[in-house]
Amino acid sequence: MTSSDVYDHGDSPYVFKPSKTPASQLIRDHLPLPEKMFKDSVSLPGTEKEGYSAIYRNKMFPGRLKEALTPELDTYYRLFKNSVLTFGDKSCLAYRKYDYVNKKSADDYSFLTYREVDEMKQRYGSGFLYLLQNNPFKNSEKFESHRKIDNHVKDYKNFDISDMSFVATIYSANRMEWVLSDLMCSSYSITNTALYDTLGADTSEYILQTTQSPVVIATKEHVMDIVNLKEKYPEKLEHVISIVCLDPLDLKNETSLSAEDQALVTACKSHRITLVDINQVMKVGEIFPTPELPPSPETLYTISFTSGTTGAHPKGVLLSQKICTAGVTFVLTQLPRIPDARSFSFLPLAHIFERQVCAFGLSCGNCIGFPQNGGTPLTLIEDLKLFKPNYMCNVPRVFTKYEAAIKSATVDHPTSTFKRGIFDKVISTKIQAQEKYDGADGSHLVYDRLFLSSIRKAFGFDNMEFIVTGSAPISPSTVKFLKATLCVGMPQGYGSTESFAGFAIGIPYEAEPGSCGSVGVTVEMKLRELPAMGYNLDDPEGPRGELLLRGPQIFKQYFHNEEETKKSFDDEGWFHTGDVARFSKNNGRLFIIDRVKNFFKLSQGEYVTPEKVENKYLSSSSILNQLYVHGDSLRHFLVGIVGIDPEGAVNFLVEKCKVSKSQLSSSEQILNEINKKENRELLVAYINSRISNQLSGFEKLHNIYVEFEPLRLDRDVVTATQKLKRPVAFKFFKPQIDVMYDEGSLVKGPKL
Repeated sequence: MTSSDVYDHGDSPYVFKPSKTPASQLIRDHLPLPEKMFKDSVSLPGTEKEGYSAIYRNKMFPGRLKEALTPELDTYYRLFKNSVLTFGDKSCLAYRKYDYVNKKSADDYSFLTYREVDEMKQRYGSGFLYLLQNNPFKNSEKFESHRKIDNHVKDYKNFDISDMSFVATIYSANRMEWVLSDLMCSSYSITNTALYDTLGADTSEYILQTTQSPVVIATKEHVMDIVNLKEKYPEKLEHVISIVCLDPLDLKNETSLSAEDQALVTACKSHRITLVDINQVMKVGEIFPTPELPPSPETLYTISFTSGTTGAHPKGVLLSQKICTAGVTFVLTQLPRIPDARSFSFLPLAHIFERQVCAFGLSCGNCIGFPQNGGTPLTLIEDLKLFKPNYMCNVPRVFTKYEAAIKSATVDHPTSTFKRGIFDKVISTKIQAQEKYDGADGSHLVYDRLFLSSIRKAFGFDNMEFIVTGSAPISPSTVKFLKATLCVGMPQGYGSTESFAGFAIGIPYEAEPGSCGSVGVTVEMKLRELPAMGYNLDDPEGPRGELLLRGPQIFKQYFHNEEETKKSFDDEGWFHTGDVARFSKNNGRLFIIDRVKNFFKLSQGEYVTPEKVENKYLSSSSILNQLYVHGDSLRHFLVGIVGIDPEGAVNFLVEKCKVSKSQLSSSEQILNEINKKENRELLVAYINSRISNQLSGFEKLHNIYVEFEPLRLDRDVVTATQKLKRPVAFKFFKPQIDVMYDEGSLVKGPKL
C-alpha cells in the first residue's frame, strides 16, 4: 500500500484510513508525513472576516482537522500500550543508578525495556491505589478528594474535565520515576499535576490546596518541604495524607541513611502523612494487584499550571487524554523518525513541552535518557557524552550559551588568528551550503571530519541528528551557526501550555531559519489585526496580528478560573494567545514576532520589543551569556542587566581595558573591574559594535550592570524553562536600574 492510499483526506478525524494494517506498521512506514505536503500552511478561501485573516490549516489536510492517527490510538494510554506490544524488548527508559550512601552516579546508563516499564507501572498503580484506599488519615466524610479515592474503581469510566479523579501531585526533577509515575497515573485514570523548585511555598500551597491533592509523589529532598507546607497551612492542606518517595528509604538499619529516613517517616506521621518509597508501593501492588483502569479520551490527563511571567498565581490548564493524543499526533506526523532513536529529557517535565516530547518518543519506540541524580546545566554535557542521544529539545537561552562557547573557541578565539580564520572559512561555507534550499544539510566530507566532529564530541553530539528549539524566540543567526558547527538539523517549534505544547514546527534544515513552520494537522489558526501596534493584514510580507487558535489540541478551560477562561476565548471558540504572528505570504509559515503586551514606549515615542533586542545582542557577542533589557516611557534610552562569561570578561579586561591579569585572580575582582564606569563604557561600545546595523539606534544599550549569572532560578526572575519574568526582574533589579539611569548614558557621541 502506497502512502497516498493510506492517508484519510476526507471528513475523518483520523490521519489514516480504516485498514487492516497494524498501527505500528502505519507509524513505521508512513510517518512523518511527506515533507513537501506538511511543511506549508494554506488559507481556506472565503473564511476572512473584517479585522481577521483567513483561517489557515496544514496543507496536507485542509479539509478536516485531525484528532488521532487511528480510532484505536485515541488516548496516550493506548499509544503507549501499542508501543509495548510493538517494541516490548527494546529500551524504553535510561538512567544512571545512584549510590545514595556515597552520593555518586554510576559511570554508565542502565536501561528498562518497554515490557519492564509496563509491568512496573501496573505494580505501581495497584500499590498506589491500595495504600491510598487504606490510608489511616483518610477522612472521606470531610474531603471530596478522599471520597474520590474510595470510589475511584467504580467511577473511573465516567471521568472527564468537569468530574475528574483525585489529583496526584509529582514533585521531582527529571528522572526515570517521573515518567513512570506519569504512565502509571494515565493507566489508572488518575489525573496528575506537578510542583517544581522555583514555584515558592505560597504557589506550591496554592496548587495543592486548589486541587485538593491527597498525595504527593516526591524525591526525598522534597519530603520535608511538603511536611513544612502542611505545618504552615494545617487547615488548607489537611487533605494531604500521603507521600510516595521516589528515592529508596532505609527503614531496616542497613545503611548510614537509616536514622535520617526513619526521622522522615516520624515527621510525616506527626503531621498525619504516610511516607512510603516507590519500591514499597510496587511490592504492595504485587500482593494486591488491581487491573489497569484505562482512560477514555475525555478523561483529564493532567492539570498543567503555567509558570507565569507576571508573578501572579499560575493558571491551571486542563488537558484531557484527547488533547494529549492530538499533541502527540502532531509530533508524530512532522518530526523525523530515527530507528532505535535515543532522546534526552532535559527540560523540566513539570512543564508540558518536555512531556509532549517524551510522549512522542514513547509512542514510536524511542529510548528516553534522563540526567544524573542532582543534574544541573553544568552536568548536562557529561550525561550527553555518556548517553549519546539522537535528538533533544531545549530552550534558546541554553542554545545561545552553546553558541557563545563555540564562538569563543573558533571564530572569536581570543589568541589564535589561525583558528579564527580557518573556522570562519569552514563555518561560512557550511552556512552557505545549508541556505541553498529547504532540506540542505550542507554536508562537507573534509570540514565535517577534520574540524567539526571534535565540536560535536565535545558536546556529546556524536549521534545527534536534530535539536528542537522552542519556548521562546531565537535569533535566526544562532540557528544558522549551530546547524553549521554542530552538523545538526534545528527545527524551531511553537506552542503553549494551552495547546499541549507544540502545534507548529519548522523542518530540521530550513533554508532561511526564523519560522516555526506550518501549523500542524490538529490545529487551525488565524490572525486578529492590531492596527494600533502597526500589525496589519495587508503587510507585503504576509498578514500580521494576534495569533488565534482552535482545534482538538487546544484546551477548553482553566481549572476553577471561569474569569480567565472567558477572557481567553471568543464566541466562536478561538483561543487568543496574546502572541503577535506573521503568516508568510508564499507558504503560510508561522513567524512569532511579538507579544501583544510585550513592548514598551520610550520617552520620544519609539516602541521597543525587548526580546528582539536581547536575542540580537546574545547571538552577536560571545562574551554575553544573559541579558535583560529595560526601558520605559520616562526615559529615552535602554539599560541592560548583563550576564558575562568569566573567561571572556578576563580576556576583555586584559586586552581592551589594559587591566593587569594579576588584578583578576578572583570572581569579586573581575566583577569589580568590569563594573567600573570606564570599563563599562568600553564594553557597551564593544557589544554595540558587534550589533552594527542589526538594530536601530534607540534599540541599543546605553548603560549596563554586569554579573556572571544575574538571571538565576533562585532569584525567581526566570521560569523553570528560562523564560524571563519581566515584572519580577524589574522589581529585583530596580536598584541597579535606578543607578544606571542616574548615571546616564555611557555611549559617547550623539549617535550609535
